[in-house]
Amino acid sequence: MLTSAEWALAVTVFIAAIVELVETLTIVLAIGLTRGWRSTLTGVASALLALTAFTAIAGYSLATWLPEAALQLAVGALMLVFGLQWLRKAVLRSSGLKSLHDEEEEFRATTEAARKAGTDTRLGLDWFAFVVAFKGVFLEGVEIVFIVITFGLSADSMPVAVIAACAAAVVVLAAGVAIHKPLSNVPENTLKYVVGLLLATFGTYWSLEGLGIFSESNEPLSWLGDDWALVGLLVAWFALSRALVWHFRRQAPAATAPVPATQEV
Repeated sequence: MLTSAEWALAVTVFIAAIVELVETLTIVLAIGLTRGWRSTLTGVASALLALTAFTAIAGYSLATWLPEAALQLAVGALMLVFGLQWLRKAVLRSSGLKSLHDEEEEFRATTEAARKAGTDTRLGLDWFAFVVAFKGVFLEGVEIVFIVITFGLSADSMPVAVIAACAAAVVVLAAGVAIHKPLSNVPENTLKYVVGLLLATFGTYWSLEGLGIFSESNEPLSWLGDDWALVGLLVAWFALSRALVWHFRRQAPAATAPVPATQEV
């Protein structure tokens, strides 16, 4: 049986992986349907091999070189920074200062770029298709790997994090194969908001536990209420984010133009 913390971990990793994989699927579909599948899938396979090596090296290094408290401080701080980036974008979208991410528009933009790109054949591959597919899968995959490693090591539940990420991959891949078009009906912006909240919550929890590395015992600190402290942190981050949305909606000038979705990073 999974504990409540492990269930929260699994849900967070699953949702985060869904978001990143939906964006990856959009890129791969646009390139594959426009430039051909051989070079595109070769790029995908190469990126997956690179991600496997990156995961093994990063995971082994963190687990081997850092004591428990230092590990929680390091990955908790990284997770907090990462989560605050997601949360910042979510607040800006909710307040109207940033356009909502649109998978259909992203698909059209990538398709148009693929059609306009010249022909450059290297090693028997369409180099444009290979590079774009490799870059899309690798960059989005690194974010998933980061979340899996940080959650898995900090909570000492790597199998749970890996299974959650794999389940997300199966769901997105099955949906993509079934409909052969971007998953535009996925509430991606809402999911990003949820993931931002969860990453900020766990990042705060583990980074403060990790401050025990500076104590005489070098052991992680304990929260009052143990895992229930996560609920309080989640409520606090949600309240802060909604207060910021309210503030920006009141303060933003009416003429402010949101950033186009195609320029989103």
